[in-house]
Amino acid sequence: MKTTSLLDSVRVVKDNEKKAAEFYADAAEQTGSAAGRELFRELMKFENYHYHWLTVLEKSLKENGSTISYEGREFSLPPVLEPQAAEEPRHQTVLGIISRAMELEKQAEKAYADLSAEITDPHGRAMFRKLSAEENNHFHILQEASWSLENMKVWKWHP
Repeated sequence: MKTTSLLDSVRVVKDNEKKAAEFYADAAEQTGSAAGRELFRELMKFENYHYHWLTVLEKSLKENGSTISYEGREFSLPPVLEPQAAEEPRHQTVLGIISRAMELEKQAEKAYADLSAEITDPHGRAMFRKLSAEENNHFHILQEASWSLENMKVWKWHP
């Protein structure tokens, strides 16, 4: 990601997080299973959480030119459902949504990794590394959900 400043970069990734949250909110509505809705809603919460902390970082950079400390967030455990409740009636549609979501997560992971390599401030570098790792975790959760839907016709994943 090449932009003119860290502040410009933060604004770009912040906008990406907002779009990702909207994508997951829409995906939750299109999913026919409670487990699928739960996964997409959890991902939406994560993207909103990232958006919030990027807004805090943006404000700090504008006001005093400094980065912030970012603690990160844990992915909650998947719901426990009976096998028949986990079936996905919109199998192919949802696999397409998951595929697109995986692309978005990989792009976000790379954007944060690139930012962490460009910044010299230790708090800023740590924040972007954590964000990159969280996006990588989202990718793997989605990858597992995709495999499970494709091969077992049920929603299954773990954080």
